[in-house]
Formats: sequence, structure tokens, C-alpha cells
Amino acid sequence: MKIWLDGNLVPKEEANINVLDHGVLYGDGCFEGIRVYGGRIFKLQSHLERMWDSARRIRLESPYSMEEVEAAIRESVEVNGITDGYIRLVFTRGVGTLGLHPFMCPRASCFIVADTISLYPQELYDKGMHIIVAKHRRVPVECLDPAIKSLNYLNNILAKIEAIDADVLEAIMLNTDGWVAECTGDNIFVVKDGRIETPPLDAGMLPGITRRFVIDELAPALELELVEKMMRIEDVLHADEVFLTGTAAEVIGVSRIDGHVIGNGEVGVVSKSLEAEFRRRTNAGAPED
Repeated sequence: MKIWLDGNLVPKEEANINVLDHGVLYGDGCFEGIRVYGGRIFKLQSHLERMWDSARRIRLESPYSMEEVEAAIRESVEVNGITDGYIRLVFTRGVGTLGLHPFMCPRASCFIVADTISLYPQELYDKGMHIIVAKHRRVPVECLDPAIKSLNYLNNILAKIEAIDADVLEAIMLNTDGWVAECTGDNIFVVKDGRIETPPLDAGMLPGITRRFVIDELAPALELELVEKMMRIEDVLHADEVFLTGTAAEVIGVSRIDGHVIGNGEVGVVSKSLEAEFRRRTNAGAPED
């Protein structure tokens, strides 16, 4: 495997980050996870725009233009022979001092990893995931803008540890006011009486690319009603269906939450139809816009 690191493709064993990089010292940077389907890079433009938005929000200036990074991503995919896989794009603040001052780092760093990815087991797509409600709450929007996909994911990791300790792979995170926000790495949707509902962005979540794909394209194509609304965990537990979306997860149904059976305990009709439409579109030629 070769890693694109600040303008050069190098063997992964040589792709090193300086220990004084503020990305290492403080999680000071941002990233994107991007999927490749049939050699096409899913929603690449949307991911690049979100990456640049994250960088702008933390006042990190990319040393490369968006066009240069796009070209580097495509080169990484080609060199590594990735037909179906995953891309990790990362900006770090760069090498600086041991102090917090971010502007003591004269130049940001960029690297790109193009590789395969381990998905959730197919059994979970067929039968539905078991998940939990995390005790750890989302960091308040007033403290850290959730629209920033930063390198500091400790809040999510602590909730992920709760899930792992419960022998499941995902956990719902509530905001500090008790409203449903998102999961550790996925956005959440429910289905009630045939209508799809999902928390709005101001509940405190990352604006997911797959989430937006479901809202703007998949649901309308299937003539499914979809609304954004604040919801309590009781609304999720008493839904007819629950499903998650994310770059790695794609679209996956949930059958049990904290031991509570969702619907009839199987992946619901709406969830299945959205998953099938997602796979149909990515198999037919993943949209790159």
C-alpha cells in the first residue's frame, strides 16, 4: 500500500507524522471517510466541501487546493488498485510547539489512505443490529460545533466503548438536554406509521453525507415521506422501524435497543427498501457529486 503524504506517494511503513504535529498532540485537525464503489468515489464533491468547511471552522488553511486534493485522492485509489474500498482524507495542523497556540504551526499537513474496509457482518443487514443507548452525552453544540469532523473523536469513542462492553457495535448518543442526536459513527432514523423521521442538525450531530443522500434522493425516489424533528429516546424505542446511515454502515436496520425489541424484531419494509435503493444506485455507478 502507498500513502499520499504531503505531495508524495510513499510506502505505508514510511508514512510518518512528526510527534510535534498538533494533530498528534491535541487532535487538532479534521478528516473525511469516503467510500469507493466500482471505481467511483461516492459523493466525493460533498465530502471535499465538508472537509473544507471543517477546516474553515477551525481556521486551518489547507496547503493544497481542493482540486489538488481531489487529484491526489484519485491517484491514491488508482495506485492502490481500489475498486471497492475506503478513503481516509486527513488534514493535521502541522508541526508546532508543545503549547496550544495553533498558529505556531507554520504549515498544515495532508495525507490520504486508500484501502479496503471491513463492513458490518452481512447477518446484521439481514436480521438487524442490536445497539444500546450510551450514558455518555454528546458534547454540547455551544462547546464544540458538531459540524466539525475533527481528529478529536474521544466523545464518540467513550460511547463506542460502552457499546463494545455491551457486546454490540453501536450506541445512540443523546445531547445534554436528553434529545436524540446521533450514534457514535452513524446518523439515526425512525419509521412511524409509514413516515420517516430523523433528528435535525441542531440536535447536535455531524451532517452526514449518507444521511443527506437518504433525505434528498433515496426517500423522494421511493415516494417516502420524511421529516426532521426533535425526538426523545422513547420515540425511538416505540418506532415501527429504526435504521442507521453512515459512510461505513451505508443503510442498516436496527432490531433491538438496550434489549427492547423494535417493531416485530426484524428489519422493516422501509429500511429494506432504502438499503436496496442505496445498493442499486451505488452498483449502477456511485454518484460523485
